[in-house]
Amino acid sequence: MDLLVDAEHLGIKRFLALDAGAFREGALDKPTKELLGLVASTVLRCNECITFHAENCVEVGLSPAEILDALNIAMVVGGSITIPHIREAWETVVKLTEE
Repeated sequence: MDLLVDAEHLGIKRFLALDAGAFREGALDKPTKELLGLVASTVLRCNECITFHAENCVEVGLSPAEILDALNIAMVVGGSITIPHIREAWETVVKLTEE
């Protein structure tokens, strides 16, 4: 990510600022926004995004049960094709919460 930011491209910087701003505390709290990010990333099947949001979910204090419930929603919305991605997200959560 640092290489991308250091490229000094105005459009990319603007998009990254928009992305960061979307996850700031607002009408929805940060944990809720991270769960939304996790569900959307899972449905879109972006493994790097899933890992990023799974880590953030743990960091903001969401319990494994809360995260698993959100992953269930992702599976219902995204279908069985999301199962490998949900498995990866859950492995990340379990690893982080066991440490």
